[in-house]
Amino acid sequence: MATSNNHAPANTQTRSRNRLYRWFDRRAGLDALMRESLDEPIPGGARFAYVFGSGLLYVFLSQVITGVFLALYYVPSADHAHTTVAYITKEVTSGSFLRSLHFYGSSAIIVILLLHLMQTFFYGSYKGRRELLWLSGCVLFAMMIGMAFTGYLLPWDQKAYFATAVGTNVVSEVPLIGEWLKRLMRGGTDMGTLTLSRFYVAHVFLIPAVIFAFIAAHIYLFRKAGAVGPISEDAVEPKQPAESFYPRQVIMDMSFALLIIIALGLLAWLKPAELGPRANPADTQFLPRPEWYYLPIFQWLKYWSGSFAIIGILVIPTIIAILFAGLPFIDRGLERRPWKRPIAAGTFTLILFSLVWLGALSHRDDRRDPGVAAQLQKQREETEQFMRAPFEPETASSSLAAANVALADPLAAKGKKIFEAKSCNACHGDGGVGTPAGAKLISIGAKLPPDKLAAVLRQPTEKMTAGGMQSVKLSDEEMKALIAYLNILK
Repeated sequence: MATSNNHAPANTQTRSRNRLYRWFDRRAGLDALMRESLDEPIPGGARFAYVFGSGLLYVFLSQVITGVFLALYYVPSADHAHTTVAYITKEVTSGSFLRSLHFYGSSAIIVILLLHLMQTFFYGSYKGRRELLWLSGCVLFAMMIGMAFTGYLLPWDQKAYFATAVGTNVVSEVPLIGEWLKRLMRGGTDMGTLTLSRFYVAHVFLIPAVIFAFIAAHIYLFRKAGAVGPISEDAVEPKQPAESFYPRQVIMDMSFALLIIIALGLLAWLKPAELGPRANPADTQFLPRPEWYYLPIFQWLKYWSGSFAIIGILVIPTIIAILFAGLPFIDRGLERRPWKRPIAAGTFTLILFSLVWLGALSHRDDRRDPGVAAQLQKQREETEQFMRAPFEPETASSSLAAANVALADPLAAKGKKIFEAKSCNACHGDGGVGTPAGAKLISIGAKLPPDKLAAVLRQPTEKMTAGGMQSVKLSDEEMKALIAYLNILK
């Protein structure tokens, strides 16, 4: 009797949990949902070769979660984008870690996407009435590349600005509609706040919406067609004994996701993502270099110029894309073993090795050119210097003074127009806030009296000349107005 009484509370708790589960099951269909999700038969049994699809889904969800946290601080405008990213990186608790997770997550998606593509191709998993499944995967591939491209500009540092400028310039090579596409992407002829806002909307709303829709379609089509199994299996009517997706394949997928978590966490902790100086469109010396996954394309474009550019930029990539998307319609045989498909497997392998070779050539060319290597090293040092510098918040005083200068001092208002007409703001920034190409002019009036300031402007020092400063040739009246404007920048 004593033993029976001891087990009574446990039995009561078990019955309570069962009643609660049955209550939810009757209303939400939990049992049917779990069976539909986990009872997928896998011909030939579970394998680690099948984990890449689930890994992609995990990393994408990780990107969504970290992106939401970053969006809480981010302002998509040319005036504030870089400052807000710097604030996230340098001031927000764990902000640098979250941004690094997001940064390395984009590379992880490309790596796993390529592994998934290779596994699908060499296993012949696109065969046997899986044309729509392959096409939905092709759309997801393109959307992931689009996410990487649109997200690259958002930090608005030197590297992001000039690499994106190159990318949008490439679009202008498309016949007839190239310039229109470029203006559509940029929001005008030049890159600025409209460009940032459009890339931000595409990166945060438009492309993710398409990705979510096609992920749902991809999973549905996969479940409809069924797992294809090992390369020796029949793609239409599998004959090998099937194993349920749960538990072995679930454990393998979770183990792979855990490895991704550990790898991304270690990278984010040991080597945080860097942020360079704020974008300066007037910097003609900066050499843009894209992320590693765009380097092969960057190198490829070097070989096509003039009237032949359209061949390398449009014709050849379009042919490859059509052949890639149409693969299930071209390769109709049911043979899946790669050594029995030498033409298809050889062509695919050749393209992969060509991409790796082009990326390696880009690195080699940069190292062999002394001028390029020196400039890239200088840019690297500027990035490291910016990362070591403390966070500098935006100050509204200089911009407020510039906005109200016409009301406060007509002479300074005239000086502001001269400052902009002479393109002084291209190097020194709007309101004299300073850029990597030009010194900060705020409070310069407190450091130099008007006569000495005028003398320096007319005849810069050797150090100023070496930094790119040119003599300001103005009449006495115009110089007086310019100095009046500089004196209000506090």
